Amino acid sequence: MNTQSAQRIALISFHGDPAVEIGREEAGGQNVYVRNVGEALARLGWQVDMYTRKVSIEQAEIVEHTPGCRTIRFSAGPLEFIPRDNLFEYLPEFIEKFLQFKQENGLSYQIVHTNYWMSGWIGMCLKKVLGCKQIHTYHSLGAVKYATIENIPPIASQRLETECDVLEEAERIVATSPQEKAHMRQLVSTKGDIEIIPCGTDIHSFGSVDRKAARVALGIKADAKVVLYVGRFDHRKGIETLVRAMRESKFYGDEKLQIIIGGGSVPGQSDGIERDRIEGIVDELGLRDCTTFPGRLSQEVLPTYYAAADVCVVPSHYEPFGLVAIEAMASSTPVVASDVGGLQFTVVRGETGLLPQPQNVAEFAIAIDKIISNPEWRDKLGEAGKRRVHDKFSWDGVAKQLSELYLQVIMQPAIKEEQKEQLKVAYSSK
Repeated sequence: MNTQSAQRIALISFHGDPAVEIGREEAGGQNVYVRNVGEALARLGWQVDMYTRKVSIEQAEIVEHTPGCRTIRFSAGPLEFIPRDNLFEYLPEFIEKFLQFKQENGLSYQIVHTNYWMSGWIGMCLKKVLGCKQIHTYHSLGAVKYATIENIPPIASQRLETECDVLEEAERIVATSPQEKAHMRQLVSTKGDIEIIPCGTDIHSFGSVDRKAARVALGIKADAKVVLYVGRFDHRKGIETLVRAMRESKFYGDEKLQIIIGGGSVPGQSDGIERDRIEGIVDELGLRDCTTFPGRLSQEVLPTYYAAADVCVVPSHYEPFGLVAIEAMASSTPVVASDVGGLQFTVVRGETGLLPQPQNVAEFAIAIDKIISNPEWRDKLGEAGKRRVHDKFSWDGVAKQLSELYLQVIMQPAIKEEQKEQLKVAYSSK
């Protein structure tokens, strides 16, 4: 489209670097989302600049991904990894660097698409300075997260306030599932405009290898019963539920059982501490001989792991969407996922997988056993999952929906502050 070819879009992902290796500390679904959305938008003709925080001197300031799509990194605070809950104080410095870079390079953005609440705060500030319009994707909600953890961080009040402000002030919020939209309305604000556009996956990469070939490539026996977890080592990801479920499984002690827990970790960091804890539970339950920890699974090898599995388990306490679920489904692998959030949208109970209650060890054990005990049903679930992903969750399809939303918002006339006040007065007089 000629209209699009002239447009430049800023995707802001302050703490989630689109160019970083997935599986590293704080690198997960948000990084995948921003990177793939950016590249897919570029294929549609947009000029895409993805802004993030630089965490080491070795990182390049600009990374060119594909024609029309690049990551731009700014230093904000110390050049080192800092947990996300400790990053808020460095947002003003990031905004200053953004404005300086924009001016020096003669860039103009009518739209900024912000990701996660800190980027949302940045976006609201840029709206005031630049007069641009804001699209926002939450990726997770503080109100949901804080209901599932015991130690509420000091930043919680700031996060909750910002999430409410963004919902009410951004031109449009992108919810990735109907469940996430419902949580926004119930827990954040009844104001604001919300559009449902799901996350996506690479349907060409995931599903490119069959189970037999995948097992040969990974040295897994053809008759093995393979249970796979993929994701960060984080208490909220529920890995302990999976491990304890396998102790209750009827396949416990079966020499054919193989549990694969894939994900990167850094010794001494929060994910390294969680991995040590999980390995301790594995040893305690007598599962060491059948459990492997292959570490971070690169995007090149990940499709092979999904294809090799009989079932992929997503035992999260909460997920606004659940990217791992659709990656597995695209690979024709059925999913056992917690009956929460966006997983209720991505996984169709009894058709593409099963949905036990979160943290319910017994229900997870029953669900996993049910699938790996019946290869014919496993394959039927896998085939249905692949069809569902191809129909609804390709990155190009997601980018097309976002592109249409951007153009719609750009064409909307901005409401000036005095007009807002007039509207308030008119409404209050009714």
